[in-house]
Order: sequence, then structure tokens, then C-alpha cells
Amino acid sequence: MAVTPGDVGRLAASADDTVELDARMSVCRACPRLVGWREEVAQLRRAAFARERYWGRPVPSFGPADARVLVVGLAPAAHGGNRTGRIFTGDRSGDWLFASLHRVGLARLPTSLSAGDGQRLISTRIVAAVRCAPPANKPTTLERDACRGWLIRDLELLRPTLRAIVVLGGFAWTALWPALGRAGHPVPSPRPAFGHGRRVVLADVPTVGPASSPAGPASSPAGPARRAASTEAVTERDIAGRGVTEHRAGLVVFGCYHPSQQNTFTGRVTAEMIDAVLGAAAEVSGAVSDK
Repeated sequence: MAVTPGDVGRLAASADDTVELDARMSVCRACPRLVGWREEVAQLRRAAFARERYWGRPVPSFGPADARVLVVGLAPAAHGGNRTGRIFTGDRSGDWLFASLHRVGLARLPTSLSAGDGQRLISTRIVAAVRCAPPANKPTTLERDACRGWLIRDLELLRPTLRAIVVLGGFAWTALWPALGRAGHPVPSPRPAFGHGRRVVLADVPTVGPASSPAGPASSPAGPARRAASTEAVTERDIAGRGVTEHRAGLVVFGCYHPSQQNTFTGRVTAEMIDAVLGAAAEVSGAVSDK
């Protein structure tokens, strides 16, 4: 069990697969403020759910271990994932997210009400930058950093299949880039600013070293020539209504406004806007719908 940020890094890094990672994550106690809040909420409960038994623990990732699309959110809701035990399940934000995932072919059902409702993600996995419900939905930067090890390992385990990441909101956007770097992906410098519809392509390209010849990079006893990273960033792109352009082999990161009640009530983000980003991620990743 992780009781310090150092424990998180060590236990996450040594998890052999996503099942073991989720199990270790679900008993984490590294952040005292979050532990106290998630357990207090689980005891007091909301009146509408007074007869339910709350999960009251860190909320694991949800989705297959060979996902091609990763959705990164902020943190579980106190009476959503902290109640149901599944990320974005049982709250208003989840209603918007799963409805959109279903419309673009990445979820079996248009709703996500409970952990036993039969919902299944298609070629998609959902994670959170912080795995415990925070007071006022606002984790601290120290809590974000303490939780990073779980995100790093999720990214490492998904690396063979992962082709697109959709990041919901600026907090998760900021949390993602150092985790991507630690997981071995090329990270742009300076890091791109968050924006809805922002699209950043991370691509590996061959590096021609000093020992190379016109015929190509030379190999050495230590192995083949090293591959370095380059990035392409298409900034301030409005994806809505446009086809997805071709890109070099690599991982594509999309920014999307979080479907929080504040954003959806004010119209800052609409169903069409979320569909456009998730649909673009599904297309560039090659995710196939079998719903």
C-alpha cells in the first residue's frame, strides 16, 4: 500500500499489468487530505444516495489494457466515481462524456450509471490525473504530483497500442506532459498551451548520428542507431466540421473542455464540440466500433 508519494512511484513502476496497477492504486493513502475527504463523503453521503454503500477509495482506470484512445480527466466526483467506484460514473460530467463516447463509437452504452451496468469501452481507456475525489473538485499541485506515478505507469503499459489522448481541461493537460515524458514519449518544449480543439502530434523520427553513412544510420555493438523525437503542434485549431488531416506515425494529443456542469450549463462546451474532439481521436487512432 502506498502511504507516501515515493511509495506511489515505486509500486506503480513495478506493476506488471493494468489489473495489478488498478489494484495497487485502489488502496493508496499517500495524500492525507484526500484520504480524509473521500472517506468522510463515503460516511456522510448525499441524501439521494443515503442507502448506497460508497466506494470511498481511489478510483481505478476504466477500459481495456490495449486501448488506442486514452481519455484523461481531472479527478473523480465526490458523489460520482467516489460513490460508484468507476471513473465518470454516476455524475453529470459522466453523462455528457459517455453519451459522446457512444455517439462516436467508443462506448457500448450511452450512459454510465453504476459499475455493474454493462458499460464497456471500445478501444478506449479513461484515467484521471488525480485518483481520489478532492474537496471542491480542486486537488492541489502537490496532490497532482504525488499521484503522477499511477498515470506514468498507465501510459507505459498502453504504449504498444496507444495512438490518441483526449485531455479534459487545463488541469489534466498540465498533469499529462511530465507523465508523458517519464513514460518515454517525446514532449515538446515549450509545452503547448491548453485549448479546446488543440491538436499536438508527437512523432519519432530517425536520427542520423556521426557514424552514419549516406546509406543510412550505422549500427554499433551497443545496438541500432538511436531514435530521437520531434513534435508537431497545430495550435488553435477548431476541429468541429473538419476532417482529420494525415500525420506522421506517432501519438496525437487533443485538448477538450471538461464537461463540467459549469461548462455545459453556460454553453462553453456543447455536445457537438465534445463529439468533434472524440471523433477525431477515434479516427486518427484507428479505433474500430463494434457496438
